[in-house]
Amino acid sequence: MGKQLISGVAGQTGQPESKTADVLSMAMPLLLGAMKKNVSSPQGAEGLMSALSSKHDGSILDDLGGLFGGGLDESVLSDGAGILGHVFGNKQPQIENALSQKSGLDAGAVANILKIAAPIVMGFLGKQKAQSNVSDAGGMNTLLGSMLGGQPQQNQSLITTLLDADGDGSVLDDVAGMVMGGGQKKSGLGGLLGGLFGK
Repeated sequence: MGKQLISGVAGQTGQPESKTADVLSMAMPLLLGAMKKNVSSPQGAEGLMSALSSKHDGSILDDLGGLFGGGLDESVLSDGAGILGHVFGNKQPQIENALSQKSGLDAGAVANILKIAAPIVMGFLGKQKAQSNVSDAGGMNTLLGSMLGGQPQQNQSLITTLLDADGDGSVLDDVAGMVMGGGQKKSGLGGLLGGLFGK
């Protein structure tokens, strides 16, 4: 599915597959991590659960070839934009700029890739939710944690750090500053960023 996703998104956005893969590999954990952060509030958990029960039940994954085959439906992109706004909030431009600088693609291209990735991540999550019979915030939190658990260690600590840099609960606080500052420091967060975003 990964290969199909990368080639489909690259075809839609007109970007090289290697760069598209870079952006997706950075964006997916950030999306899941931000959702995990949102689930920690009752309101956020309820919103995510209802979206997964209705619209994002995983059916989008049943025909990725068809999804990309005839050119993406505008509704998928507007849905993606809505998810990003909800999950990343006012940090979205910072995240897009950070991913842009790290991948070498312009922020507009990164934004397009994220818009396509978001509904697919939600669909994947919806499918997992149904398979695992998740019905409450605790279960959702565990599910997201297990999906993030497949990440290399440095990605996991990076996500934790990025998602609440100053402990105030603000999702992805100062992400751009941290990602950009990654080059100067070799230890601590800089080292983690090098591990995640380095060549």
